[in-house]
Amino acid sequence: MEDVGSVVARVGAVWLALVLALIVLPSALGVSLGISEAYMWVLVKTLEWATIRIEKGVKKPQPQMLKTPATNGIIERDETPMEKEIARLHRVDFEFSDIFYFCRKGFEAIVEDEVTQRFSSEELVSWNLLTRTNVNFHYISLRLSVVWGIGVIVRYCFLLPLRFTLAAIGITSMIVGTTMVGQLPNSSVKNYLSEVVHLTCSRILVRALSGTIHYHNKENKPQKGGICVANHTSPIDAIILTNDGCYAMVGQVHGGLMGVIQRAAVKACPHVWFERSEMKDRLLVTKRLREHVADRSKLPILIFPEGTCINNTSVMMFKKGSFEIGGTIYPVAIKYDPQFGDAFWNSSKYNIVSYLLRIMTSWAIVCNVWYMPPMVRKEGEDAVQFANRVRSAIARQGGLTELPWDGGLKRAKVKDTFKEEQQKNYSKMLVRNGSIGSLSTGTESD
Repeated sequence: MEDVGSVVARVGAVWLALVLALIVLPSALGVSLGISEAYMWVLVKTLEWATIRIEKGVKKPQPQMLKTPATNGIIERDETPMEKEIARLHRVDFEFSDIFYFCRKGFEAIVEDEVTQRFSSEELVSWNLLTRTNVNFHYISLRLSVVWGIGVIVRYCFLLPLRFTLAAIGITSMIVGTTMVGQLPNSSVKNYLSEVVHLTCSRILVRALSGTIHYHNKENKPQKGGICVANHTSPIDAIILTNDGCYAMVGQVHGGLMGVIQRAAVKACPHVWFERSEMKDRLLVTKRLREHVADRSKLPILIFPEGTCINNTSVMMFKKGSFEIGGTIYPVAIKYDPQFGDAFWNSSKYNIVSYLLRIMTSWAIVCNVWYMPPMVRKEGEDAVQFANRVRSAIARQGGLTELPWDGGLKRAKVKDTFKEEQQKNYSKMLVRNGSIGSLSTGTESD
């Protein structure tokens, strides 16, 4: 037993030494030895080969399925506007079958509404040898299945232990480093060391995800005293951005592992964590953010105004609170490539540990980050209008669908005010087309 224990200890020491020498140290110094690039090259070639095999193996009636994005949905919608259809029904004599139009609209809204589908993982056009959940997957050949099996072995027996080791080093370094820096008195030295710790640990954590990040328009990077506003797909959004610069982050208080990291990080940097359910705390947050923005020497604030994670296809309503603070807004668009891994966190289904396990057993995390020109609130523009303008800019840059709905619908029911608004719009359609008047006349004549 002692021999086995000593062998395991030696193997572990060699493994840790290689990880530290080949990955951690280069990551801390911000250099690359080309290992990640070589891995991505092999991965891309493998997925290209798999895609060709899938296209060749699909039967003749089915190739069109591969070219039709799965995001088109599972039902075929009638794109005729409701107002136009009501006008058409009004011009002809009423038939009992006319009610089926409204029944169909109701079923469409229930089966596949445009909101709740944003809180489930994005479907892929073609299988990526990673998941069998997308609707276009079909058994093609034994060769393809063997490659998938080899991929499972590589991901779970090599990549997962490697990534777990890197994540453990990165998280431990973050907790220890920020705790030590937090003991120093407030000074420029403390701020400098805090930035070094955050940057270094973020680079290690990005390597733990096999992250490949493309930053665009770096001349527009957020400046001190400003507010960085970005769309939100995953908790790793913050790591993706911190890998290229430091921020004072704002977010909800979490428990578990995330809570430990939050409590350690706030000791070294003035991050702002708040309880979502406490309104008084929100008012305090707004006050602290205004004080932060007023100090031009402090790091830019990083805010995700959607308030929850959306599935990498859309940008939903921005909460106006972030745009009432004042100061310059630096919009940032983040778009992940789903071919290599699903970065979306469905927090109502998976806890943070389960989520990290899922992305650590994916091929890689690949994304594009666009820094956009700074924006300020125009004269006569209220906070809601400003928030919508920033959201539209981010959606256009990231190629995302812009939706006016509140991301809070992920956990809550639709507010009565939204229902009343839709009811008013429907009533206006009927009145405009004379349906109400006709019904009233018919009733009186009866």
